[in-house]
Amino acid sequence: MARLRTVFWLGAAVAAVAALVTFTADELRTSRLQSAFWRDLGRDARFSLEPGPSDAIRFPHSGPYDERLGYRRLPELIERLQARGYEVTQQARMSPRLIQLHEHGLYGPYREKNQAGLTVRDCRARTLSQSRVPERVYERFEEVPPLLVDALLFVEDRHLLDTQPAQRNPAVDPERFAKATLEQLHRTLGARQSASGGSTLATQIEKYRHSAQGRTSSIGDKLRQMASASLRAYQDGEDTQARRRQVVVDYLDTVPLAARPGFGEVHGLGDGLWAWYGRDIREVNHLLSDNAEGAAPSDEAQRRQAEAFKQALSLMIAQRRPSQHLLDNGASLARLTDSYLRLMAEAGVISTSLRDAALQASLQRKAGRQATPRPDFVERKGLNAVRGEVAALLGVPRAYDLERLDLEVDGTMDSEAQAIAAQALAALRTPSGAKAAGLYGHHLLDPGDDPRHLVYSFTLYERGAHANLPRIQADNIDQPFDVNQGARLDLGSTAKLRTLVSYLELVAELHERWAGRDASAIAAWAPSRRDPLGAWAREYLLRTRDRSLAPMLEAAMQRRYSAGEGEAFFTGGGLHSFSNFDRTHGGPMTVQEGFRHSVNLVFIRVMRDIVRHRMYGDEAVGRNMLEDPSDPGRREMLAFFADREGAAYLTRFYRKYQGKSPVEAEALLLKGVHPSAPRLASVLFSLEPEAGEAQLDELLTRRMGHGAGSARALRKMRTTYAGLSLADRGYVARVHPLELWLVAYLRRHPGATLTEALDASVQERQDAYAWLFKTRHKNAQDRRIRELLEREAFAQIHRSWQRLGYPFASLTPSYASAIGASGDRPAALAELMGILANDGRRLPQQRVNALHFARDTPYETRLEERGAAPQQLLPPEVAQAARRALADVVNNGTARRLKDAVPDASGRPIEIAGKTGTGDHRFQVIGRGGRVIAERKVERTATFVFTLGDRYFGTLVAYVREPYAARYRFTSALPVQLLRTMAPQLLPVLQREGCATDSGS
Repeated sequence: MARLRTVFWLGAAVAAVAALVTFTADELRTSRLQSAFWRDLGRDARFSLEPGPSDAIRFPHSGPYDERLGYRRLPELIERLQARGYEVTQQARMSPRLIQLHEHGLYGPYREKNQAGLTVRDCRARTLSQSRVPERVYERFEEVPPLLVDALLFVEDRHLLDTQPAQRNPAVDPERFAKATLEQLHRTLGARQSASGGSTLATQIEKYRHSAQGRTSSIGDKLRQMASASLRAYQDGEDTQARRRQVVVDYLDTVPLAARPGFGEVHGLGDGLWAWYGRDIREVNHLLSDNAEGAAPSDEAQRRQAEAFKQALSLMIAQRRPSQHLLDNGASLARLTDSYLRLMAEAGVISTSLRDAALQASLQRKAGRQATPRPDFVERKGLNAVRGEVAALLGVPRAYDLERLDLEVDGTMDSEAQAIAAQALAALRTPSGAKAAGLYGHHLLDPGDDPRHLVYSFTLYERGAHANLPRIQADNIDQPFDVNQGARLDLGSTAKLRTLVSYLELVAELHERWAGRDASAIAAWAPSRRDPLGAWAREYLLRTRDRSLAPMLEAAMQRRYSAGEGEAFFTGGGLHSFSNFDRTHGGPMTVQEGFRHSVNLVFIRVMRDIVRHRMYGDEAVGRNMLEDPSDPGRREMLAFFADREGAAYLTRFYRKYQGKSPVEAEALLLKGVHPSAPRLASVLFSLEPEAGEAQLDELLTRRMGHGAGSARALRKMRTTYAGLSLADRGYVARVHPLELWLVAYLRRHPGATLTEALDASVQERQDAYAWLFKTRHKNAQDRRIRELLEREAFAQIHRSWQRLGYPFASLTPSYASAIGASGDRPAALAELMGILANDGRRLPQQRVNALHFARDTPYETRLEERGAAPQQLLPPEVAQAARRALADVVNNGTARRLKDAVPDASGRPIEIAGKTGTGDHRFQVIGRGGRVIAERKVERTATFVFTLGDRYFGTLVAYVREPYAARYRFTSALPVQLLRTMAPQLLPVLQREGCATDSGS
């Protein structure tokens, strides 16, 4: 009975195994159950794009593909953009099933892009640039030569395109999977043999796209790849034949093939052939598709076909260990490729004639970097400005990384107008182009001037409802450098515009403080005698009936200043004189007249009034400091001066003695000391406080030729000079006391840094200026206090200029800043003009309207610029007064050649306002008596900052640098004439409908 039961159970087990084998064989043959399973599992895994931010979206965690295209970083990028004024206007919503699959670690089943990159469009949605990575791809399966398909399947996945079963799962090759499983089992049991992989092409794609670092790190990783590939295979239904053909295309387009200098990461067969062999995929396709109908090729055709085939085959093989095979000398890859050629011929995949010809071909890689066409930087300036803005917004500084993002950018540039401007500026480098633009003549170019050395820069903005929109940013430098945003230039009298605005701001401040008070309060107001602007405001408010701001600003524009050149000005720590461009302007004139004709001396004196008001106005700390010797602030100010000037001297001395030995430093110090016993004794006891009488006698003998003459004389000298203070020893030796101190300090601390010397000399810097604190030196104190107060006044002016867009971290503390000494930047001047055009409001600059990430993916997100709220930086009346002055410059002043020169569509003249500026930047060496003994002309510039009608504003700059600058005499008439030529060409294009304004309008 027991034997009967054993037989029964054995028979049942055999039957079960047989049934399982039969079932498995049938499933492997038909894929019936798994096709239904994966189809049903992925059926509801969908996504859609809907308005507003999504609460049903998940982003990938790892994988080279998701990293390269920016999908993994999207949460960070979105947060960064939101902090900069952008908001999500559309975003993908994932279905619950798609989210569930993602949270179980699977890669979402959607049609992934083989090719993506950065697309930039202009305001009319025209494509400015489009990068595609990889660049050389197959769009459809039918484009791939059958010979390449057969080779790929032979090397990687021989049953992928089998027609039966139609439901075949491309993620599983039963034979390879079973073999790999057994080999892995052997390794687990301790066998030392290597295990082959069971990956199909479909699972390899999942691996190198989505697994961490593109590698399989565990069995779980492999199962995740297989499950994800299975889901992707059945997303269109149970019949996978079309999907399997697409797997071939996906693999050929995206397989990683190492990286090459000058090219970067290589993906796909097309880019691989170009990067490693210098072969165009179109040529390879043509060669491998020839003779498809069986015609016998010529020997040369066979040789070329075989070479192309061998190169393509080598890359299919190299993908298994791309860095090893493609970055070494190539010998191992050549041997492996030859081995596959023989196997393929034996299997009938290729003909023996192709095999033999291919075996003769060498795998000669292209040497060096791939040559790429040099971009035309003149044409790309506007585009590069947009790309630079995008890079800054996203925090992606490398162009290489930016171009690989799956991103579409809608910019505000007008590409047609940009092209017209770029071409016009480029044409000015030829005499014929400059002549056609009318640039030869009085105050323009002289007949013999070579226009090739001149650089022109043009920037134009349109006023939107909520933002200023850059439409044109062009220059004619065929280099990446952007003049508009990168140059620091002496833009001459355009600085008078900043000075005028500062002047009107102060008037508005005085108006706000006093206009609302009654007459008795104003009469009791006693401005400092050193504050002419305050005194004028008091008198004006006492006599006027209309105390509103606009009339007071107009009255301020009518204040009169001398344009005379006879006065010297103490500013910036020294005495300076200035001259006018036009020497006929010498008498008194109003501020408006001075601005109209750009008269230097008027604005030097206007700046002096601004500075004095900042120094001595009602709220200024210096008002009482100079009048009251007992003011406690005086000592603090003098201590600050001693510390600052002492540090400046110490820095200069450190550079003089840095790196010298004690003997060399002493010799250098004594070289500047006229030899006398008191002076030499003062130096010695500064360097060696404990020096003896013998040392003193030796020094006297060495430097003077004789000693002190007696021991008594030596004792007296030691007693006298060793006991002096540092300041007194410096006075006796006729050497700056801090120079004495530094040489002594470096003697005791060889190798000390400047910072260490400054830290150690805090008290000595005060001691060196001890004389300054004595009341009998009040005039010297006042002079130094005035210098510090002037510096603080310029610091306040600098802050007000910065608030209005001045781009630099400091301002030259001199009245010369009113006429351009501090430099400026074209884009910053345009920003100031935008503030004035918008009635004193700063509107955000909007170069990028929208960023659209990951189109047609589950991560799709569109953000649009909403911008910060406008900032009211100036009273509207100040901006309006400045605009009236700018219009007067065009109607009656230095830019009058533009008056009525540019018509609108109806033929009526467009109102133009602006400020001219001519910069002449020189380095001069001044001798005794102020005589110039050497001069170098560094740069000559001509600038016009303007508004064009009520919609447009910008800057136009021309400049030339040394060694050519000294040859030219042009003035700001040059950019004025150029705008007269260019504006009629640009306005019809700019005003054409279809250019998007700011997104909030």
